[in-house]
Amino acid sequence: MMIHYITIGFGGAIGAIARVAIGKILPSTVIGGIPFPIMFVNIVGCFLIGLLTEIMALHWSPSENIKYLLISGFLGGFTTFSTFALEFGVLVEKNELMHAMFYALLSLSVKTLNF
Repeated sequence: MMIHYITIGFGGAIGAIARVAIGKILPSTVIGGIPFPIMFVNIVGCFLIGLLTEIMALHWSPSENIKYLLISGFLGGFTTFSTFALEFGVLVEKNELMHAMFYALLSLSVKTLNF
């Protein structure tokens, strides 16, 4: 049982590092000033969670540790609701309400379409 937690922690650390690295590579804003890197990471991560879950249900039966490593660990650490919430709050504090609403609407609607 303890190995599951270690596996999740290892995957989560790698996922968080990947998220920050992608955030440094991508332009900080596009589409009218909304924070692009985290929106991109969250959309891609949610898509990959759905895709991997479907593949694991239908075509591939990896060990529990691989499931924990990839989905709860790596992709859980890769995607981040907390950074999305922070960036939304920063836009609201800057009184950029239209950008904040567009960012939230776009992020949540595209993520919902992934499932």
